[in-house]
Amino acid sequence: MNFKFAHNNFNVLDLEKSLKFYQEALDFTEAHRLETPDFTLVYLSDGGRTPHELELTWLKDRKEPYNLGENEFHLALTVDDFAAAHARHKEMGCICYENTAMGIYFISDPDGYWIEILPEK
Repeated sequence: MNFKFAHNNFNVLDLEKSLKFYQEALDFTEAHRLETPDFTLVYLSDGGRTPHELELTWLKDRKEPYNLGENEFHLALTVDDFAAAHARHKEMGCICYENTAMGIYFISDPDGYWIEILPEK
């Protein structure tokens, strides 16, 4: 028996705003979607560099922000040009935490989910 990752899910309040953020911040593109009367699932890809996807779930009747608790969970991504990524995210105003001693930083998406950015080794 072999388990492997398929996707992670983030619930979002404004699907179009989230899609724009993930495209601009991380170059993620829509791989596929599932539309229903009550919700939409959009699966984002890193362009095929990995098989892993980020599923954005938009519950169409939801109006109040999601409770992310203390936001102790996050996604982590590596990037081949850390300085360029940092400059892009600084310009976007989405950097929410930096740990210069560790050489990492976090960005926050429109719903408050944190994404760790690490230099590629």
